[in-house]
This record gives sequence, structure tokens and C-alpha cells, in this order.
Amino acid sequence: MKHVLFYELAEGAMALAQQHYPAHRERIDAFHGRGLMLLVGTFSDAPVGAMAVFSTREAVEEFMADDPFLRHGVVGAHRVREWDEVLQP
Repeated sequence: MKHVLFYELAEGAMALAQQHYPAHRERIDAFHGRGLMLLVGTFSDAPVGAMAVFSTREAVEEFMADDPFLRHGVVGAHRVREWDEVLQP
């Protein structure tokens, strides 16, 4: 079972996103390097947001606990869903 984190950009938060992106990206790279974040990317259609796939629920919780995007109001709405990947290796 994988866990998917969905983020939606907060209203008017594009400037905040640009300001806090370097620290957010550093966190992404660290979690990916540890094998906890498997996939991540932004959506090209509305609403503006992103999705990340994690190896465990604990990994999602750890990521969110100190994510600059959540701490500084870049993210408006977010949710975590369990995902049963059918084509896993």
C-alpha cells in the first residue's frame, strides 16, 4: 500500500511558493534520497497543485510535519489517500 499526498495552492500564494520552494525542494530531495518519496510532480491543469507518492503513511506524516509549504501557508487544502498500486514491480 502506498500513500498519496495531494496539495492545492492557497489563494494568492504564488509569491509564497516561489519564496519557500528552495527549502521545499530540499525536503523533497531528502525524502526521495531516503526512498520514502517515490514520485512527485505538479498538475498542469486547475486547480494549481501537486501530488506525491510515499512508501508509507508514516513517511507522509513526517514530510508534512516540517514542510515549508505547509508551515508558511503556501498550501490551501491537502489530503492523504491510501493507494493500492496494481502494477507494482
